[in-house]
Amino acid sequence: MVKVLEKAGCTVVYNTQQTCCGQPAFNAGFREESREVCIKFLEDFSGTDFIVSPSASCTGFVRNYYPTLFPDSALLKEVKQTGKRIYEFSEFLVNVLKIDDFQSVLWGKATYHDSCAALRECKIRKEPRRLLSKVKGLELMEMKDVETCCGFGGTFAVKFESISLAMADQKVHHALDTGADFLISTDMSCLMHLDGYIRHKELPIKTMHIADVLASGW
Repeated sequence: MVKVLEKAGCTVVYNTQQTCCGQPAFNAGFREESREVCIKFLEDFSGTDFIVSPSASCTGFVRNYYPTLFPDSALLKEVKQTGKRIYEFSEFLVNVLKIDDFQSVLWGKATYHDSCAALRECKIRKEPRRLLSKVKGLELMEMKDVETCCGFGGTFAVKFESISLAMADQKVHHALDTGADFLISTDMSCLMHLDGYIRHKELPIKTMHIADVLASGW
């Protein structure tokens, strides 16, 4: 992601002391513990023009749920400003930088998985596909039920393992039915879940994050 952003002309600062956005604790019901992590996030990313994340899940959480954690807090103004500055990687490239072609090269067929966070929380759909359409050698194929969840869902995968695996099975086989060599997404959480299933079943498809695709061939 840094490689692509720098090619786009951005000055990228990476804070090595950064930690989680706070979503796992929040989703598990630990709101006070989540607030502590969220406060650290606000401190870690203060003073920047933009915050770019390789995860729509984190982006959506900061935008949509931080305000619910600090409704009457002195931090609310900073929370709202942070929500306006944070972008998922693909939407930042297309909607803010107005760049969609990085002279990327990746030969093969690919299908794109819409993560729930990207599609439903961040309203991201066309941006990743636009970027992938510019990759030389890559043929993009749409899979059946493309907007269906992959089954990860954070704690859902732990609490409802059998359902989660069945959803992964359905998603992966829809991807395989397209003849794709690559299963691409914007979220590492989805890719981790799907890749684990693919590796366990020894299936002939490779998962890739869109940043790795855009950084290919140069």
